[in-house]
Amino acid sequence: MAIFQVKNNKVRVVNKKKFDLEKDIQELAEENLETIFGLKFVSGFLNQEFSVRAQEQDFYIDTLGFDEAQRSLVIIEYKKDRSFSVIDQGFAYLSAMLNHKADFVLELNEKLNKNFAKKDIDWEQSRIIFISPEFTNYQHNAINFKDLPIYLYEVRLYDNGLIEFDPIKPYKTTESIGKLSNDKIIQSVSKEVKVYTVEDLIKPNWTATKTLLEEFEKQIYKLDVETKVKYTKFYIAYMSKHGRNYVEVVPQQQGLKVFYRFPFNYIKSDLQLEDCSKIGHWTNGNSRTSITDTAQIPEAVKLSRDSFYFLHRDIYKTK
Repeated sequence: MAIFQVKNNKVRVVNKKKFDLEKDIQELAEENLETIFGLKFVSGFLNQEFSVRAQEQDFYIDTLGFDEAQRSLVIIEYKKDRSFSVIDQGFAYLSAMLNHKADFVLELNEKLNKNFAKKDIDWEQSRIIFISPEFTNYQHNAINFKDLPIYLYEVRLYDNGLIEFDPIKPYKTTESIGKLSNDKIIQSVSKEVKVYTVEDLIKPNWTATKTLLEEFEKQIYKLDVETKVKYTKFYIAYMSKHGRNYVEVVPQQQGLKVFYRFPFNYIKSDLQLEDCSKIGHWTNGNSRTSITDTAQIPEAVKLSRDSFYFLHRDIYKTK
């Protein structure tokens, strides 16, 4: 779809430009990894590309990123050649990582000055991202599986310094690839890596909870903040375009527990807020409230907006 620039109530097409080299895409992505994907840069073109030997071949990782909220590692590969198989290459790279966990953790610790052990990383949330100026229809269709830890982004460069990273969404999601493929690598990776959906968090007979969540999401998408949803093993994360989870929801049989990033007593609310900063829970929140009625949702969404601006106070002024 064309991009237009508006001037004096007239529009003109913004011309698309070509990337000269694959490394130009890589350097741009690595310089802005946290802004674009919400990931910490570990290694790649900007320092030194990391490699491991697996399956009798060397795997050179273009970019290695770290998802702090999930404590998971993300491999990013850049492609200008359109002839590769996203399934074969994606699972081969993920298999190499899962079979060399110690090497990847060592790389993470050395580059980010951390002290993680293998058990500290959520390997179940491992994933790979392919970035290319264009993917084929075959590659688009290859990701039509409901549990695929492989993501495609088309990158487009325009005049006036504009750039677009466009996530390719599956046309439709079918069966689990682990059930349909007999490939040993795919089978092995599918046993360790899990892509969660809302069905994993809400049981079929939790109809009231499902209704509450649908209304909560309907209203949160109306906020003046860009939001992406990520499903994890224990909660649903609502993430800003900066890659920060500003509100998280734990579905329960009788309703929703909503977790906010601001500290307890930071704000007054008609809802009963609890301090959860010093008690065990699965989310990143410091305060939480329980939602059991749709009438509570507008206030819960208002608090979500407050949580967004608290968490992003280094970027935005409080509104």
